[in-house]
Amino acid sequence: MQSDKEIEYLIRARYPLLYVVSWEEGRVEKALHDMAKERGKRLICWSVTEGMLEFKGERIGDPRLTSRTRDLRDPLRALEYVLDSTEEAIFVLRDFHAYMQDPTVIRRLRDLSHYLKSSSKTLIILSPLLKIPPELEKEITVVDYGLPGVEELDPIIEAILHSVPERVRIEESDPTHRERVIEAALGLTTSEAENVFAKSIVQKGRFDLDVILAEKEQIIRKSGVLEFYHATEKFSDVGGLDELKKWLRKRTLSFTKRAREFGLPQPKGILLIGVPGCGKSLTAKAIGSLWKLPLLRLDVGKIFAGIVGSSEENIRKAIKTAEAIAPAVLWLDELEKGFAGTQSSTYSDAGTTARVFGTFVTWLQEKTSPVFVVATANNIDLLPPELLRKGRFDEIFFVDLPTVEERREIFRIHLQKRKRNPEDFDLDLLAASTEEFSGSEIEQVIISALYDAFDAQRELTTEDLLANITDMIPLSRTMEEEINALREWAHARARPASLKVISRRTVGPRKLEI
Repeated sequence: MQSDKEIEYLIRARYPLLYVVSWEEGRVEKALHDMAKERGKRLICWSVTEGMLEFKGERIGDPRLTSRTRDLRDPLRALEYVLDSTEEAIFVLRDFHAYMQDPTVIRRLRDLSHYLKSSSKTLIILSPLLKIPPELEKEITVVDYGLPGVEELDPIIEAILHSVPERVRIEESDPTHRERVIEAALGLTTSEAENVFAKSIVQKGRFDLDVILAEKEQIIRKSGVLEFYHATEKFSDVGGLDELKKWLRKRTLSFTKRAREFGLPQPKGILLIGVPGCGKSLTAKAIGSLWKLPLLRLDVGKIFAGIVGSSEENIRKAIKTAEAIAPAVLWLDELEKGFAGTQSSTYSDAGTTARVFGTFVTWLQEKTSPVFVVATANNIDLLPPELLRKGRFDEIFFVDLPTVEERREIFRIHLQKRKRNPEDFDLDLLAASTEEFSGSEIEQVIISALYDAFDAQRELTTEDLLANITDMIPLSRTMEEEINALREWAHARARPASLKVISRRTVGPRKLEI
């Protein structure tokens, strides 16, 4: 791993104080043990419960102790032991961040940083939390220890398969499926991955992607900024938008190793701009199901907390969490509302919105992690111009009002979802009668008609639907000028999401033939 190499270089260069940030003590200490053994050194670990002990584990979580000195459980005495030791060793202090507020401990660490430079000893603070007092910022070198990658997760799968029946081993031998299972587990610790693999075998009799992705929900929930969205929507639930669907289907396997070997870059994301209620958010939800990736929703409102400086930290935390469980789909709904006021941020909020936005767009441009961003927007006038430049997104799609063929398909989808046979209705008449209706308005027509039929204690009919179509005033009539302006803007600046689009056409009055 890159983290192992970095730590090894720092030890060889005799950096005196290292701070390794990781939740996986056993995994880090196993790597440190291998480094120490290769260089003829000992690995001595300290904890407030065990005192000093020598790590001689040949595998993760198997420390066979040669000595245990409980009288050294005091943190200051532990530092004195390191200072007085004549051993060529790597000393690991577990969870030592809790004691680094004591002025005496801080002073002793500063003394050690000067002394250890001329010795064959290295002091490593190992903790899941990064807390460094200002006095030690120039003395300590921080290493973020990466989560296990493909090379470390694959042996865990292999070990679990050895304990299952032959039938399961044969079913799980497909290399493509195995690769997707490992990708789904990226972002978990070795312990979490081992647990969820075992749970999947017990629960489903195989390595099930949905079970593995559900484990990642715990990581998202603890972040407090991102929301894990359980995508129940399928691509078959999205009516129309054929061009957008085709573009997304071509990238279903874009995060696989085979795609990298073929020379394909990882897709960055898409921006969906269009008329409200025409399927932008529904499409974002369906991508998670299509690609079998966790769908994360970023609520920009949660980013802007009340404490000064916390907004910038929240966006960095959200990005770091999304990258930790990648590959994943990151969904930002109504992006323009979240980042409205970027231009006037200097005067309105001391530049907080501008700084948060700057962090986000820089990450969009430079990110190398497999996080696919799906952003939706209704009002282009509120979008910062920097967001629309090439390189931020792979493609900008314009989602217009559905055509007559798409409206027929939308009626079919929503009638089926409500346990009705579409063949019992005149779909051609319904589609022709809902010109300039959005998909969400068509859904609302069906819901309102169902209420009417339920109240009358009879079955739903085409006449019920037509009556509600007549009563409803679509948004396209209310916002005629805004929609026409949006179409004009998108004509030369965005790619149409449908094969047949309502291009550069003004919204006119409805004409119903009933």
